[in-house]
Amino acid sequence: MSLQFRLLNSDDIPQAMRLVNIAGWNQTSLDWERFLSASPEGCFVAEHDGRVVGTSTTIIYEGRFAWIGMVIVHPRYRGRGTGTALLERAIQYLDSRRVPSMKLDATPHGQPLYEKFGFIVEYEIERWMLRRHGDVGTVSHAVPEIEDVLRLDREIFGADRSALLASLTEEAPEFTLVAREGREIAGYTFGRRGSRADHLGPWMARSENVAVILLEEFVRRSQKELVFVDCLLRNLWAVPLVKTRGFEFCRPLTRMYRGTNNRGGKPGLLCAVLGPEFG
Repeated sequence: MSLQFRLLNSDDIPQAMRLVNIAGWNQTSLDWERFLSASPEGCFVAEHDGRVVGTSTTIIYEGRFAWIGMVIVHPRYRGRGTGTALLERAIQYLDSRRVPSMKLDATPHGQPLYEKFGFIVEYEIERWMLRRHGDVGTVSHAVPEIEDVLRLDREIFGADRSALLASLTEEAPEFTLVAREGREIAGYTFGRRGSRADHLGPWMARSENVAVILLEEFVRRSQKELVFVDCLLRNLWAVPLVKTRGFEFCRPLTRMYRGTNNRGGKPGLLCAVLGPEFG
């Protein structure tokens, strides 16, 4: 079997979505466009007989650290080193850009591979899922002013991702929520309309009460039968809150990094991350 490896381009998106659908993941065509917009020279495909059979993506955040995501391989091509080769290309690209730190969210299946490349554990995450039935309705909304939220998120995340978060607000303004106590931002959420589920994240709150308000409002505004949220286990409120509101455990994830980790941000303020494809 002869595989060719090359850069991902916009013409590959339908085939990349086929891989997403086979794997049961939640990304959309718009997410692939976000990857290409953020890193046109850092997204890769494995190709066999003109068909895309694997992908990997990267996003560099302000030169402080980079994100590796979408390491996905068609089931027929797994166990043949395809995923390893795609990961190697992502790492080589980021090394060529002299990025001091690379991060990713690993599944239990993928973690041993990442450890071989020098990734170490930063903290644990769990995906929780809310399944609803019937008509969940619609909600009117207004787009909040988010410039101060974007500045705060840079401090919490450890790097600027304002273009990405602004893109989420443009696509799904009903999921961008801001809680304030006086002039201070007490919490915020963003969200995405995925191919399978609405995805809550990032979800930040300075208190449990604010976390409850944001979670319940996000769920109220969601129009899909499924809602996903990737909760940080180090957060005191996130998992207990989603459990008591009917969410079910879906799968574990492990945030890992390679290189330095001097720009770790303030993850203790986060109830949930944006997602394993973006950080």
